[in-house]
Amino acid sequence: MNLPKPTADPSSEDSPFDWPFFGLQDDVRQTLADASDRGAPAVLATLFGVVGGAPRGVGAQMVFVGGAPVGFLSGGCIEADLALNAKRVMAQQRAERLVYGEGGPVDIRLPCGSRIEVLLEPLSPNDPDVARLVQWTRERRPAIWITDGDERACALPDETENLPEKLRPAAALAAQGDQICGYVQTPFAAFRRFAPPRRLIAIGADPIALAVVRLATEAGFETTLIRPYGPDFCPLPRVQYFRSDVEAALSACLPDPWTAIAILTHDADQEHAALTAALASPAGYVGALGSRRRVPERNARLAASRVSEADIARVHAPIGLPIGGNSPWEIAVSVIAEVVGALDAAHHAGG
Repeated sequence: MNLPKPTADPSSEDSPFDWPFFGLQDDVRQTLADASDRGAPAVLATLFGVVGGAPRGVGAQMVFVGGAPVGFLSGGCIEADLALNAKRVMAQQRAERLVYGEGGPVDIRLPCGSRIEVLLEPLSPNDPDVARLVQWTRERRPAIWITDGDERACALPDETENLPEKLRPAAALAAQGDQICGYVQTPFAAFRRFAPPRRLIAIGADPIALAVVRLATEAGFETTLIRPYGPDFCPLPRVQYFRSDVEAALSACLPDPWTAIAILTHDADQEHAALTAALASPAGYVGALGSRRRVPERNARLAASRVSEADIARVHAPIGLPIGGNSPWEIAVSVIAEVVGALDAAHHAGG
């Protein structure tokens, strides 16, 4: 993933804040990994407190690398000011806590009437906690980032007992597992939980399957397309491709609870093989294309293959939210929306 080109001054004519495409990337971990690989320092901004309504909830993050922003924390109200503050934090190598809205700068108004609190922390390219976060993300392991801005730790959820004492209250709050982000006021420390990136595995070859894969990729999913005995080459960028049989391909993908499997094939035998393999995995979502009339026949065949009633009940069929769409893109929107809702409901954290 390529980092945005650095912009020296957010107020210049070439400012990215005129057209905030930088906000389309929501997960900042890849940017942190890229910056570390390049030996570039970064400033991490975390929205840790919200009073009232706000465009983003607690846990939203931005990263500034060489002045270039990734992510967003508001509807465009504070990002340019955050960039200026991040520049100062980088120069002074000292974390800062900022308040916007009530108690914040009088020249920056929040139309939503909320109060938001942001932590800016400077990160060196060789920061060991950044390295741990990147490693565990690649290994698809959940992690907890705990920080007061100047001292931090990145830990696995079940390995927080050896933290510095001032970080332990925030770690204890994080261990309750019902918040993506939170903080302890005295002594101040905040936490941010990271789940493995969402992943979608699509099985199929028609335009619906291609639309689902393309939309999932644009939405930030790690995406895989399985097309048994398909062409040698897949032209879709950033998509892992398998052309082996579905059982072998799914086994190679190692589905986990943060993985969605969308079975979009029209071949009944291929669908059955895919469902059987998917339901034997810990995938967090399994959905199958087709009409509601086919569900009893499909379920009977699964039961005859000794798939349990509990596992059969995991199948979302017909796949996707009932928005009434029929075109490939409309169906893709309904599928991705259902997947996001199902995975987030199961884990209480998007990452």
